[in-house]
Amino acid sequence: MDLTYTPEEEEFRARLRTWLARELPTLPPRPDPLDWPARRAYDMDWQRRLHDAGYAGLHWPKDAGGQGATPTQHLIYLEETEAAGAPYVGAGFVGLLHAGPTIAAEGTAEQRARWLPPILRGDQVWCQGFSEPDAGSDLASLRTRAVRDGDHYVVTGSKIWTSHAEVADWCELLVRTDPDAPRHRGITWLALPMDAPGVTVRPLRTLAGSTEFAEVFLDEVRVPVTHRVGDENDGWRVTMVTLSFERGTAFVGEVVACRRTLRLLAQHARKTGRWDDDVLRRRLGRLNAEFTALWRLIQWNVSEAAHGMRNGGTGIPKEGGSVFKLRYSHARQELYDAAAAVLGPDALDLAQEWTRERLSSLSYTIAAGTSQIQHTILAERILGLPRGR
Repeated sequence: MDLTYTPEEEEFRARLRTWLARELPTLPPRPDPLDWPARRAYDMDWQRRLHDAGYAGLHWPKDAGGQGATPTQHLIYLEETEAAGAPYVGAGFVGLLHAGPTIAAEGTAEQRARWLPPILRGDQVWCQGFSEPDAGSDLASLRTRAVRDGDHYVVTGSKIWTSHAEVADWCELLVRTDPDAPRHRGITWLALPMDAPGVTVRPLRTLAGSTEFAEVFLDEVRVPVTHRVGDENDGWRVTMVTLSFERGTAFVGEVVACRRTLRLLAQHARKTGRWDDDVLRRRLGRLNAEFTALWRLIQWNVSEAAHGMRNGGTGIPKEGGSVFKLRYSHARQELYDAAAAVLGPDALDLAQEWTRERLSSLSYTIAAGTSQIQHTILAERILGLPRGR
């Protein structure tokens, strides 16, 4: 892994900095973090600006509508946008970071042409319909049924923790199409239009007061067969592609944000006098080493995926994504526990961004596969240990 920058990459950094310095002052005020319709509008406005400037889907392949940037350019982009305080993907998270890349890797030419350009332009928001009330981390036990009826699937069931369903146009949906097949072999990946008859969305309010998740109820919803990504009953394999992106590269920008938060915590501690606490200083120093190591792991994962693509592979992140996701989930919680120590009594104030992030961080050891699931993946797929009973 070469961590030096070429003249072309430095030129890319300078050009990006110039564009950010010109564009960011023209943004409207950020909306209330609990107002997801307003946040969708704000986030999609930023996405359109990125698209028009040639920065949308920067690391996506050119034949998928992206810019075909190098892994290093992608990481430079994340560093510079975070340092400048630019908006993150927000409501576009699912579409831009794993549904879109999954369609780019597994979809037909017609599906790529239909769904990828609107995602990149900020015209459409996607949500994720994977988890169910009785099938959370045990995703293979999902029960939502899809019965083939001519050119459609008739879908009945429910999903929970459906990210951004409240403001989404489409849903990446997992359904069971063969109830008699082994658990992992009767699943299909569908693209569900959220305005289809029979779809009901019931927002869930998180501990921090946000409605970024929802329950989704599906009552004989008709989904065209042309909306199936991959073959019927091959959805588990396609899902592993989605989860590889989610665990391998989707959290990259958040690590950059955490490193920035750590710097701000140190500044705040110096300002308030808490920096004189030796234990707190050591705690922040260890977290700095932790996130530096995570950043190096990201560089390795992204470089590995790009190397595979250059040599005829898919560019899909491998098991290293589980290594990263496992450690990052806990490091994020530790970071915001440290933030509570820096804030002192103010850590109880929900108006504080760090307080809201601390509550949000509690979900990271569950989201995208629990830490226990990640341990199992690493044990079986990397260490080659026997499967548990």
